[in-house]
Amino acid sequence: MKLDPWKRDYDDRVARAHWLIKSEPFKYSFDQLTKDGKTTWDGVRNFEARNNLRAMKAGDPCLFYHSGEGKEVVGVARVAREAYPDPTTKEDFSAVDVEPVRALPRPVSLGEMRAHPVLSGMMIFRRPRLSVVPVTVEEYELLTALADTEAPDETRRAPSPKKSAAGPNRALSARKSAAVKGAPARRNTARKGQPPARGVANKGRPPKR
Repeated sequence: MKLDPWKRDYDDRVARAHWLIKSEPFKYSFDQLTKDGKTTWDGVRNFEARNNLRAMKAGDPCLFYHSGEGKEVVGVARVAREAYPDPTTKEDFSAVDVEPVRALPRPVSLGEMRAHPVLSGMMIFRRPRLSVVPVTVEEYELLTALADTEAPDETRRAPSPKKSAAGPNRALSARKSAAVKGAPARRNTARKGQPPARGVANKGRPPKR
């Protein structure tokens, strides 16, 4: 009987470390990884994230998170090659190779993770600036299980409140008008035949240059 190479028993999953890796989809998406079949995960310039890369072992599963746009876990990848010197720099940084495993049945959003009693404690919230963070076995199992269910309504983005058609300036004018409403109108104290106030041109006459 031929075993599915992507399926592992529970003991094997527990023995392995699990990770979450971030990428902005317009730079490198999970779809692109699926097309490429494998890629070098380089360009990490944070020492803590670099150490996480160095701790990875071949076969470790990685949750693939779209940062920036989307903000959601969209797939599962795995480490294909362990850490080696990052070819994009001469400094002491590392890279690994990753390959796709599967796309999730549906993306699990950051909001849904934040609302979950267990997933809200994930390292992605505690160390949000890191592009590579560890994930516990429980977090990994819960998140991939959530992807098999329908997204709850409360995690869907609510529509932004509509702005008043009047706009802020008109609303301010309306409040000012309401404040002086009822006040007696000022009488015109100018007498007949008197010239207009300085700086105001007479009707029909061109202003002085």
